Amino acid sequence: MTLAPEAPTQPHDLQVRTDPAGKPLAIRHDGRIWVVDPDTESQHWYGRDVLRDTRRTAAVGSGDLASIEYWQVHVRLGTSDSALRTFTLRRNPLSTQWVLENISD
Repeated sequence: MTLAPEAPTQPHDLQVRTDPAGKPLAIRHDGRIWVVDPDTESQHWYGRDVLRDTRRTAAVGSGDLASIEYWQVHVRLGTSDSALRTFTLRRNPLSTQWVLENISD
């Protein structure tokens, strides 16, 4: 017998607006716009997914295909004085789409 999840994991509708250097400024998530608080420090790093096999998905010379880009930003809902929340964003190599990895209060 195979068990299937009741609601398969689906990526949320996510759009990220960035400055020219690539730093997130605003995030549209689940129909709401979250603005990155300019008074907080964003964290930016690259990680690796050791299970990812990129040899079959790109031609030789395509660049760094193993580094996953991460941003951790502190956001507020709209321009209000709402509580800060922390979003962790991830973008896989060869992708233009961001994924919302985590939300914390």
